[in-house]
Amino acid sequence: MKYLICALSLILMTTKTIASPVTIDNCGETLTFEKTPTRMVVHDINMADMAFTLGLQNYIVGLTGISGWYKTSADFDERRGDIVELAPKYPSIENLLAVEPDLFFAGWYYGMKPGGDVTPDTLAPHGIKTLILSESCSHQVKQEEPASLDLLYNDVLRLGSIFRRTKVSETLVELWKAKVEAIKGRVANKEKIRVFLYDSGKDAPFTIGKYAISNAMIEAAGGVSVTNSMDISWGKSTWEAVAAADPEFLILLDYQTGGGAKDLFKFLQEHPVMKNTIAVKNSNFISFRYEDLTPGPANIVAIDKLARAMHKDAF
Repeated sequence: MKYLICALSLILMTTKTIASPVTIDNCGETLTFEKTPTRMVVHDINMADMAFTLGLQNYIVGLTGISGWYKTSADFDERRGDIVELAPKYPSIENLLAVEPDLFFAGWYYGMKPGGDVTPDTLAPHGIKTLILSESCSHQVKQEEPASLDLLYNDVLRLGSIFRRTKVSETLVELWKAKVEAIKGRVANKEKIRVFLYDSGKDAPFTIGKYAISNAMIEAAGGVSVTNSMDISWGKSTWEAVAAADPEFLILLDYQTGGGAKDLFKFLQEHPVMKNTIAVKNSNFISFRYEDLTPGPANIVAIDKLARAMHKDAF
């Protein structure tokens, strides 16, 4: 992503502040900003990546949900600088109030849980607005269509609008769209590969359904998720259902704790039904970090890597 940041640096330097109010869609409801937020807290590594890519570090007074789950990359640490982490996993309302934010960027099951301590309703009385991750809206609002990459594009454009970085965000999204279309063009005539994304779980696999952006990523790369009929974003399937679909390729989520993706693959090799699938027998897999597979800038590079791994002869 460094080349994108360099390409946009001049635009960032010349962006002007606009005083007029900004109204955005926020999970089907409108959210209006009379002025630009100055004290934002961001949850999760993927949403932090979005903010960093738009150069919003000076507006961020804290992060949550990073060190409790992930090992960060050197690039992430460099861009983060001295921004503090307020909570290693989900924050409490006290964690947030301690830094007096005016905006919390999070999502349902990305820092917030329905009926939990921290929600848009519990933060509003304290003068804190909540920008909700678009992908996570499926947990609260009935969805008609499967996830698309527009979820990522929309979130970056909303951030750009809120922080008066509209031109930056629009330029970035256009670059991403062009990259994805080029990948789609290369794999357009290839037979779609059956893919199983394995996050975790031994008794039952934790994986993706139709409302996860990873589902759209797999399709863009020339594949089809074997769990794409599930009416969820992330959740549990069964080993019997996955094995019956006979995936040809695996995506293993590498949290970089313990044995990571290597342990996941070893488990599949020893599993009574999964060991007989095409993907496992042929060791057809790729590992990705969490931020590669949840909405964020890393999605674009991940689509390219996945397409190249599944359709080597197209590149």
